[in-house]
Amino acid sequence: MPELFPQEDSLHVRNRYKPDVITGDMDSIRSDVMEFYSNMGTKILDESNDQDTTDLHKCVSFVQDSTPELDKSDLCILATGALGGRFDHEIGNINVLFRFSNIRIILISDDCLIHLLPRTHQHEIHILSSVEGPHCGLIPIGMPSAKTTTTGLQWDLNDTEMRFGGLISTSNIVKSEKITVQSDSDLLWTISIKKPM
Repeated sequence: MPELFPQEDSLHVRNRYKPDVITGDMDSIRSDVMEFYSNMGTKILDESNDQDTTDLHKCVSFVQDSTPELDKSDLCILATGALGGRFDHEIGNINVLFRFSNIRIILISDDCLIHLLPRTHQHEIHILSSVEGPHCGLIPIGMPSAKTTTTGLQWDLNDTEMRFGGLISTSNIVKSEKITVQSDSDLLWTISIKKPM
């Protein structure tokens, strides 16, 4: 967080943006960082006994379990740092999108964002062109798409089949402030993020 506010004292930033909970298997948090936040009242949930799920999975499970009264379709989780680095970690984080397809989870990096478009809905994606685009992609993961139709892209799809080993819609371009997507399979939507000037 202090890097987002370089003009401010880093300790003041850390105090202002204190997490309520830190959870995971605790293999990548420094002990001094854990102690700092624990002393500030952050709840530490050590789930190192669970080696079958990722830290992101553990965090999303915590949010889901701690908000049982909330309609999950109204929930949006923004996960920073979930892309880049080790490819197996990225794939694990993408798998979380599918495991919790009832929750809108956005994975974001310095370069792009990714979220799942479940096949159960027709999707309208509203583009904030000042910060995202123009490069985008639609990727079928897990199963091929026999029919995908889009509007608002430079190379729109019209009942197009997409699958690994065949066509996938990478390096496409957004041409409209509103993109529509209808598919018979789950798709990943990815769009580039513009660098601040």
